[in-house]
Amino acid sequence: MANAVFIQIHPDNPQPKKIQEAVSILRNGGIIIYPTDTIYGIGCDIHNTRAVERVCQIKGVKADKVNLSFICSDLTHISDYAKIDTPTYKVMKKALPGPFTFVLDASSKVPRYAGSKKKTVGIRVPDNRIALALVSELGNPILSTSIRDEDEVLEYSTDPELIYEKYRNLVDAVIDGGPGNNIASTVVDAANNFEVLREGAGDIEEYL
Repeated sequence: MANAVFIQIHPDNPQPKKIQEAVSILRNGGIIIYPTDTIYGIGCDIHNTRAVERVCQIKGVKADKVNLSFICSDLTHISDYAKIDTPTYKVMKKALPGPFTFVLDASSKVPRYAGSKKKTVGIRVPDNRIALALVSELGNPILSTSIRDEDEVLEYSTDPELIYEKYRNLVDAVIDGGPGNNIASTVVDAANNFEVLREGAGDIEEYL
């Protein structure tokens, strides 16, 4: 694979042409690395099975085993992908956009990857203008997983240029939206009384 393109996008005022460039890559089955409100993520169009398989290969996991999140621009279409009751929706509406991944029971519309039928799906609405602009332009969620660094001291890559050096032969585009954080999102089991599955950047107790 040729080197990925390196797209610099302003974090506060994302340039529409650059957002469109990145989304064009997604629509053509490409994989991008992009900023969120926590760490940088690897993402693709949820409807492109081949791209999903490539993301799983990069992570070194099987498509039917990997825990992947859907990055959404808001909660408008959340019932398309997850089963959600009113109390849960109210908590999510208060907490999002924010550094949380809410694990919900998956609806029948969640695509099957590698023949698997995922029973749950992680929903993210990051408080990051670039990520939200990408999803809005694409018109459906981005399937996403975090970038992990092999270095034990620095678990997550935060420097877009270093990320590019490492992943440029594996992905199709790396978006530079400024330095990332090195703390992941808090993962919350919304189907099980908001049990925290992974401590991260957000405190769900503030919204319960």
